Amino acid sequence: MIEPMYFVTVTGPKEDLERVTDRYLSQYSIQLENALTILKNNKKLRPFTDADPYREYFAQSEVLKSDFQKARIALPDAAPSPMDSATAVQTIQTMEEQLREPKEVLTSIQDEKHQLEENLALVEQFIGLNYDLNTILHFNFLQFRFGRIANEYYAEMMEYLNARNDSIFSTCKEYDDYVWGVYFVPKAISARVDAVYASLHFERFYLPDGFEGTPQEAADSLRAKLAEVQGALQREENHIRSLLTEKTDVFYSASHLLEQKSRFFGVRRLAACYTHNHETYYILCGWMPQNDAIALKQQLDPDPQTYCSIEKESPDVMKPPPTKLKNASFFRPFELFVEMYGLPNYKEMDPTILFALTYSFFFGFMFGDLGQGLCLLVIGSVLAWKKKSRLGAIIARCGFFSAVFGTLFGSVFGFEDIIPALWLRPAKALLRVPGIGMLNAVFIVAVLIGMLMILLMMGFSIVNHLHMHESQDAWFDTNGISGFLFYLGIFVAVLSVLMDVRLPGGGVLWIFFVVPLLLIFFKEPLSALCSGNRASFKPENPVMFFVQGFFELFEVLLSYFSNTLSFVRVGAFAVSHASMMGVVLMLSGAETGTISWPAVVFGNLFVCAMEGLIVGIQVLRLEYYELFSRFYRGDGRPFQPYNLSQSQ
Repeated sequence: MIEPMYFVTVTGPKEDLERVTDRYLSQYSIQLENALTILKNNKKLRPFTDADPYREYFAQSEVLKSDFQKARIALPDAAPSPMDSATAVQTIQTMEEQLREPKEVLTSIQDEKHQLEENLALVEQFIGLNYDLNTILHFNFLQFRFGRIANEYYAEMMEYLNARNDSIFSTCKEYDDYVWGVYFVPKAISARVDAVYASLHFERFYLPDGFEGTPQEAADSLRAKLAEVQGALQREENHIRSLLTEKTDVFYSASHLLEQKSRFFGVRRLAACYTHNHETYYILCGWMPQNDAIALKQQLDPDPQTYCSIEKESPDVMKPPPTKLKNASFFRPFELFVEMYGLPNYKEMDPTILFALTYSFFFGFMFGDLGQGLCLLVIGSVLAWKKKSRLGAIIARCGFFSAVFGTLFGSVFGFEDIIPALWLRPAKALLRVPGIGMLNAVFIVAVLIGMLMILLMMGFSIVNHLHMHESQDAWFDTNGISGFLFYLGIFVAVLSVLMDVRLPGGGVLWIFFVVPLLLIFFKEPLSALCSGNRASFKPENPVMFFVQGFFELFEVLLSYFSNTLSFVRVGAFAVSHASMMGVVLMLSGAETGTISWPAVVFGNLFVCAMEGLIVGIQVLRLEYYELFSRFYRGDGRPFQPYNLSQSQ
C-alpha cells in the first residue's frame, strides 16, 4: 500500500530556522521541497542569501577525516559527546594547524620516494652496461642515447649496424618483449643517426645527472637511499598517526557537529523568506508521512514562535505527493521488482501485494518440485538473513510455492514415486475437449488462469481510471468496462466449450461481443460527447477514420488473443520441468534400478539453477507485459527524506 502523505508548511522568524530544524525537524523524515518553486500562488517569497558560516570548517573536517582514513584510525561508533559550535570550530582549526607542517614534510618525502623509484626503475633496465654513467653523461665528442627497441625490430636494427659503422649499440637487458641498451654516435653526425634509429622504432629514455659508477652500482646506491627515505616516511606517518590518535574522540564530536550544522544551514537553500510588518520570516515546506506530520504539528503547536500547517492536498502545491511504499513483511521484498518497473504515482494502486502473490504463484506452478522448492526456500532465507537481500527473500517465497505445487504434482527432486500427486502429474494429465480431442490439462488450466488474471487486471484498470477521474477511459478503453465485457464474454464462451454447455442466445452475444467492440471503435467521438465538447472531435476524413478504426480494432483483438496464449508458457514450463527431471533420472539409471546418486545430485543442481533462472525471468516478463501494462503506469516519484538526524 502507499503510505498517506501530508503537505507540511512551517514558518517563523528568520533567525529561528536553525533552532526549529535542530529541535523539531531533525526528529522526523521529511522530503523538503523548494518553497520558491512549489508554492505557486505566493509571489512575495524570496530566496535566502546568507552564506553558510560552517562550510569552510566542515570542508576542513572532511580533509581531516580523510587523514584518519589514510592512517587507518577508525572513528568511534558511539554517539558523539556534546559540544558547542565555537569549540568545534576551534578544534578543527587547531588540528589543521598542528598537522600542516607534518603533512608538508610527509608530502616532500613521498615526492622524493617517488622520484627515487622512477630513477631506480629506469637504471635497472641498463644494468648490463659495464661503463661508468658519470663518464658517459659527460662525453665531449660522443653522443649517447639510452632507450629500448621492440624485439620485432631488433634484427632490422642490427642489420643496419652491420652495414654501417657510424654508431655502436651496447645491449644491456632483454625484458618484456624489449631489448634495452645504449648507442654511441659521433656528435658531428648525431642528428642524422638519431633520425635513422627513430625510423627503426628505437624509443629513447633520458637519464638524469647525478649517477656514479656503473648502472649496477647506481641501482645499489638508489636502493640504499630508497631504504633511508622509506624509514623517514614511516617515522613521519607514525608521528601523524600519534597526533590523530590523541584527538580521535574530540575530532569525532567536532566533525559530527559541524556536519550537522552545515546540513541544518543547507535547509535554507530549500526554504524561502518573506517580510511582514517589517519583520522577516522563513517558510519551509515538504511532504511527510501522515503519522510523522501529525506528531510534528503536535510538537510545534505549543511553540509561540512557530506556526505549522498540514494538509492532505493543497491547490497551491505544484508537485504531486511522493510515493512511499508500506507493505507487510511477506510482500515487502517484491517492492524491488515494482521499483524496477516504476513506482506507482500517489493516486495509483500499489501493485506490490498483487505482484507478490501472482509472481510466487506462477513461479511455483512452472517450477513445481517439493525437494528443489525447499532448497530454494533455505538458500533464499539464508541470503535474506545474512545479506539482507531482497532478492534472496523473493527466492525463499518462490521456493515455498514451488514446494506447494511440488506436493500437488507429486514430485520430489524429480522422483514421482515417493509421494502421491494431490492434484495431477503435469506431463501425464490429459483432458478431452469437445470438438478438439485430448489436450494436456495443464495447458488448459494455465490459459484459464491467465484469462482470469487479465480480467482482474482490467478491473484494476477501471478502478484506477475512476480514481483519477478519467471516466472516458474507464468506459471505452480496451482495458476499461467495454474491454472487460468483451473479454468476459470470451472467457464464458471458452468455459462453455470446455464444459460442453450450449452458448447463450443472440441477445446475450450482442451485449458481450458486439456492443463492447462498437464502444471501443467509437471511443473518440463518444469521449467527446460525454465530456460535453463535441467540437474536440472533428475527423478530417470520415473514410480514413473508419479504416483506421477497423485496423486498430483488429489489433486489439489480436492483442487479446496473443496475451491469452502467452499464459500457455506457464503450463509449458510445468511440463518441461517434469520432462527434464525425467531425463535426469533416466541418465542416472533410475529406470534400471541402479541409481547413480552423484548424477542425481548434479542433475538436480543443473536443473534447479538453469530452469530456476529461466522461470524467474519468464514470470517477470509475464508480470510486466501481460499484467502490469493493462492497468499500471509507474510514473511516481520516490519519497526521499532529508534526514537531518543522520549524516550523509
